[in-house]
Amino acid sequence: MAATFDLTGKVAIVTGASRGIGEAIAAALAGAGASVVISSRKQENVDAAAARLRAAGGDVTAIAAHTGDATAVEALVKGAVERYGGVDILVNNAATNPHFGPVLTAEESHWDKTFDVNVKGYWRMVKACVPHMQARGGGKVINVASIAGKIPQPGMGVYCVTKAGVIMLTEALAAELAPLNIQVNAIAPGFVKTKFSAALWSNPAINEAVLAGVPQRRMAEPEEIAGIALYLASPASSFTTGATFLIDGGQAVGHPLYAMMKGA
Repeated sequence: MAATFDLTGKVAIVTGASRGIGEAIAAALAGAGASVVISSRKQENVDAAAARLRAAGGDVTAIAAHTGDATAVEALVKGAVERYGGVDILVNNAATNPHFGPVLTAEESHWDKTFDVNVKGYWRMVKACVPHMQARGGGKVINVASIAGKIPQPGMGVYCVTKAGVIMLTEALAAELAPLNIQVNAIAPGFVKTKFSAALWSNPAINEAVLAGVPQRRMAEPEEIAGIALYLASPASSFTTGATFLIDGGQAVGHPLYAMMKGA
């Protein structure tokens, strides 16, 4: 049987989708035929993203929700089910990073907020969606982690710990949900040029230092993360679960010294 990326008749929820990676993934899913519910904390921001996606021909509904709020999560999933009849695909992308600096300079509140959104928020969304996926015979969960969950990043220790947690959450859920025909996988992007990473690419000195460790010598565009998300959301990935896909321009295998080698 040929692999198919067709999502006609499928319903997807994408969190953190008002811009950047989340919006790019929502666009890819809608382009493949899915009906997509996009979410972010502020209704005006998610409305604007929905308008852009509809202009491109997508069937998109905007529902504001803060994934750190259990009541808001329940309302988001309920809204998706009421609008489209069920849920087949969940993309957990919403994230926060309130602390930048050495790990031991973080406050308790920084840890609590980062874990509440980046890890527990993903768990809340999966817990709310799984009964609806089960009712439809299976589903797909895609957790957006980060290379920061694999390789420590300077000044981002708390964030790194939460993204490592996302990778383990993905693996644990993949094992537990496999009998329900629900595949759970993670995407771990490297440096992507988004508003979230503006502190890196908007400073020339920091940007140069960052790119020294990326063999492709550039940051990704959000659309370059969407292809693997489409694969993981589609029937083509029916035997793929518990995996984390690094999309990093070679950062995990790169080293600044490679740039000094002939041909680099």
